[in-house]
Amino acid sequence: MQKNGLLGTLVLMLLCFSMQAQSPLSGFMNGKGNGAIAVSQSVEQYDEVLLVPNDAKGVPVFEEVELNSTSIYASYGISDRLDVVMGLPYIKTTGNASEAVLNRLGFENTRSGIQDLSLFVKYNPFNIQMGESNLNFLIGAGVRTPLGDYKVDEGLQSILAIGNRATSLNGLAIAQLRTPSGIFLTTQAGYSLRNNEVPNALLGEIKLGYAGSRIYADVWYAGQVSNGGVNILGEGFVGFFPATDVTYTRAGASVYVPIVGGFGISGGINQYLTGRNIGKSTGYFGSLVLNF
Repeated sequence: MQKNGLLGTLVLMLLCFSMQAQSPLSGFMNGKGNGAIAVSQSVEQYDEVLLVPNDAKGVPVFEEVELNSTSIYASYGISDRLDVVMGLPYIKTTGNASEAVLNRLGFENTRSGIQDLSLFVKYNPFNIQMGESNLNFLIGAGVRTPLGDYKVDEGLQSILAIGNRATSLNGLAIAQLRTPSGIFLTTQAGYSLRNNEVPNALLGEIKLGYAGSRIYADVWYAGQVSNGGVNILGEGFVGFFPATDVTYTRAGASVYVPIVGGFGISGGINQYLTGRNIGKSTGYFGSLVLNF
């Protein structure tokens, strides 16, 4: 695979840290001694909540919510078959509640802070040659744990919480088919073990894209199925939002182009399609990347 195409692909792993929309791991390897450092800015907005049995128009108390995230990302190839990936976001959520509502409930329209540190490793045990194409198999594991002191137990104020304050242990299996033309197809599945009453979850993703010498582009579809949990305002719900059943599907598209001297820029869009106990948001992101 051509160098710039590979570097472009590395950038897109940033998405999972900036918007937590995609898997933290792609189907490409850095190669020994190669890596990337990136800063990403993203924004999401929603004024509809996917609930059970009926969706809600307007976010309770806050009417609409906007989430802004500034993330730092780093990836490095320890060897040709082993990569390490790190991400850390600073997040600010903003509601649109009136002053009268805020004063009556004693709430605020913003919450902000450092969210969760993510550390992952990825290993490529073997590849299969299929004519002129390659079928690569990878396994990945990682931990995501709160680094900031944000709160999640403030009742309805926690609609604006910047995370679920849970530590998760994640395992992923990845398969990627790459063709000589630069077109690739990646599928992956995994499981996430979580504490702090947050339900464990099945994870999945499929991605179709092109990785060439001067541009990288992809479209993707991802989802999560929670293993248990309660529904907001349903039986067993006591106002602790991290304990809810957050199940969803989400789709998006990304593009990356190199600029000069190892620098490049990327951008993308994504949208929740279905779900429960989650805001139906549309998100956008842009990144500045240094590849080395």
